[in-house]
Amino acid sequence: MTEPRVPGGRTQSLELPCGETVAIHDLDMGMREYACPCGERHAVVMDMHPLSRFVPEDLVAVLDETVDTTTGEPFGTTHVMGMVLEEFPEQVVSADTSEEGSVGYAIVWATGFDSRRLHEVVVELLVELMEHAVSHAPDDDAMTEFERQMLEFDVSAFVEQYRAQREFESEYDRPV
Repeated sequence: MTEPRVPGGRTQSLELPCGETVAIHDLDMGMREYACPCGERHAVVMDMHPLSRFVPEDLVAVLDETVDTTTGEPFGTTHVMGMVLEEFPEQVVSADTSEEGSVGYAIVWATGFDSRRLHEVVVELLVELMEHAVSHAPDDDAMTEFERQMLEFDVSAFVEQYRAQREFESEYDRPV
């Protein structure tokens, strides 16, 4: 939705999953969560956020090399948020801000859950994507080994450790 802000200018708003509205200009590029007047915290993701926000760089490189996208662009945050949107259509909203040159991003997503839960969802969806890819491998042992490793993999523990290593409390977090 657009509305006048200053002569010649405009501001866009994003209606959050809870029904509240936030001005696009209030969403900072370093923001990972929005503390909503409804009392909830909504995860915020922008297209310029690297996929390493959620998983290590070496996995990002593997995904980029092995996943073919319909856009021809490297597999990244935009694709992952598409997966989240497909899985949770009522929990994800987005806005195309490509016409708003003053915000610094072209797409923004907000979710009905907080950034930690979104992180878990992204990791779970990436594991499903990898499992699907391994299921097409001609080697049945690869699938068996992958399934064995996934039985030992604790998404919550991974997310906790990854977030601690990335220092998500600071806006200056670094890739692992």
